[in-house]
Amino acid sequence: MSDIISKNPTVFFALCSIWIIMILASLCVFSIAKFKKNADHSNLIQRTKSWWMMVFVFSAAVLISKTVSLLFFGFLSFLALKEFFSQIPSRRIDRRVMFWAYLAIPFQFYWIYLDWYGMFIIFIPVYMFLFLSMRMVFTEETDGLLKSLASIQWVLMISVFSLSHAAYLMRLPALASFKAGGAGLMLFLVVITQANDVMQYVWGKTFGKRKILPVVSPKKTWAGFVGGVLSSVVLACLLSPYLTPFNLKQSILAGLLLSIFGFIGDVTISAVKRDLGIKDMGNSIPGHGGIMDRIDSLTYSAPLFFHFCRYLFY
Repeated sequence: MSDIISKNPTVFFALCSIWIIMILASLCVFSIAKFKKNADHSNLIQRTKSWWMMVFVFSAAVLISKTVSLLFFGFLSFLALKEFFSQIPSRRIDRRVMFWAYLAIPFQFYWIYLDWYGMFIIFIPVYMFLFLSMRMVFTEETDGLLKSLASIQWVLMISVFSLSHAAYLMRLPALASFKAGGAGLMLFLVVITQANDVMQYVWGKTFGKRKILPVVSPKKTWAGFVGGVLSSVVLACLLSPYLTPFNLKQSILAGLLLSIFGFIGDVTISAVKRDLGIKDMGNSIPGHGGIMDRIDSLTYSAPLFFHFCRYLFY
């Protein structure tokens, strides 16, 4: 770990900043719970504890080694895929096909480990899609085949292919004028995307009146969306000199990309949950729901940000 810290001091200091923010937030929650005893603060306290758990695990994954980071994101993809498969309507015969979808995870992350970009980018959308359709045909159960196949393939894309782009960021090397390397880019992606979610909530609660998608996500407002985008762009400009090789124009574009498409990822998963008639994808994170409820924004922002960085610098 000391070697990683010495090579990426800005990443280490950025993580320290996150821990400081968490300490200050925890003190605020403790003060609220202490001085406003009449109100029920159990959910707020539960959410704070969950954030501590997530920050600790994420920090360890970033600091220990790139291999550990790959394993972390691979396990995250597995949990997200498992949540989805437990919620979507499926036939008994589909379980045989789902088994092969799970097996795609170690292969997808092995291509990242090898730095084999060509196979990484086509393995799921080409080879797995063709193989899964062939495997489903061999079940000889044609009733509901198209719906089941489309569901399994889309879930595999969102849960594994999209999230694997965040893991691949860790494999990108440092540049002559950019010492933070892929770890800095990955941290930038996660911080901006998650901060955008928080700021949209804060701006929406404070000033929000007009709904954007009242049927899909009633709590999303125009004030929250615009406030979140502007806040994310400002934060991106502040963090870019330390975590990315972006100039000012590229920092603004990155902030816009992450905030806008993070929002789209969020409301897309919300629409899916409404279609399924559920509030949360799971209950693995107390106060937050499931894994997918916490990383839904990353399903859109991660692949787009990865290709944005790769096009500009790699």
